[in-house]
Amino acid sequence: MIYLNGDFLRIEEARISVLDRGFIFGDGVYEVIPVYSRKPFRLAEHLRRLQHSLDGIRLQNPHSDSEWTHLLQQIVALNEGEDQYIYLHITRGVARRDHAFPQGVAPTVFIMSNPLLTPPPGLLHTGVVAISADDNRWLRCDIKAISLLPNVLLRQMAIDEGALETVLFRDGFMTEGAASNIFVVRSGILLAPPKNHLMLPGITYDIVLELAQANGIPHEVRAITEHEVRTAEELLLTSSTKEIMPITRLDNQPVGEGKPGKIFALFYQLYQSYKQTTMRGNSSIS
Repeated sequence: MIYLNGDFLRIEEARISVLDRGFIFGDGVYEVIPVYSRKPFRLAEHLRRLQHSLDGIRLQNPHSDSEWTHLLQQIVALNEGEDQYIYLHITRGVARRDHAFPQGVAPTVFIMSNPLLTPPPGLLHTGVVAISADDNRWLRCDIKAISLLPNVLLRQMAIDEGALETVLFRDGFMTEGAASNIFVVRSGILLAPPKNHLMLPGITYDIVLELAQANGIPHEVRAITEHEVRTAEELLLTSSTKEIMPITRLDNQPVGEGKPGKIFALFYQLYQSYKQTTMRGNSSIS
C-alpha cells in the first residue's frame, strides 16, 4: 500500500497528472527513511533534512512533523516486513507548464514502502568495488532533489564497470559518492569531508561521526584531496539503506591491503549496536 495526496491505495491504482511539475521539471524533493522492527530510524533527523530540502527549493512543507510521523506509521503498518525503507516524495504540484512557480497549487505527496535489504555478509567480508569520476552535478547537492539524472549517470558508470559506486572528485577534492557518503582512513584517523553545498548531509554520515566522538576514535572533518583518497588505508561507504560498507578496490587498484580493515570492522559493530539500542527505544550514542 502507498499514500498519494490523502489516500492509501495499492500502487497499481496510483495516478498523477502528466502536468505534475515533478514529471515536467523534476521540481520536488524526496527522503529515504530506513525502518527497523517497524520503527522509523532517526526519524527526527530525516524530517529535519526534508525541511532543509524543501526550504532549498522554496516549497512549503505540507505537513507538520507529527503529521508526517502519523502518515509514516500508517504506511509501515500497511506493509509487510519488520524492516522496510520508506520513500517520501513531494513535488510542487500540478500546473500548466511554465518555469515560474504556480500560485495556489497543492503539492503532490507520495509515500511508499519497500523491503529493506541490508548488505549481504559476503560483501562485508570482501568489500565492494568502486570507480571514480569528476563531480559534474549542480552546486546544490545538499538538497535531496528528485532531479537525479546526474547521479543516475554517474552511478551507471559504476554499474557498467561491475562496481557498486562512483567516488566523486571536484577541483581535486572528494565530495561524496553518486548515492552515498564516503569516509577515508589514513594513519588510523577517520577523515570526513565537511558538510557544504557540494554533498548531501547523510544521516548515516552523522551517526558515524557521533560514534567516533563517543568512543574516542581519532577523526577529522576537513577537505580531503584526491591523492589522500587514492592512497588511503581504508575507504568506507555509508548510506541509510547500505549502512556502512568497505570499499576495497578503487579504479582497479586495491585500497590499502585490498580487504576490509580494522576501522571498518569497528564502526560496523558500533553501528549495529547503536541500531539495536535505538530499536529498543534508547537512541543515545555510547
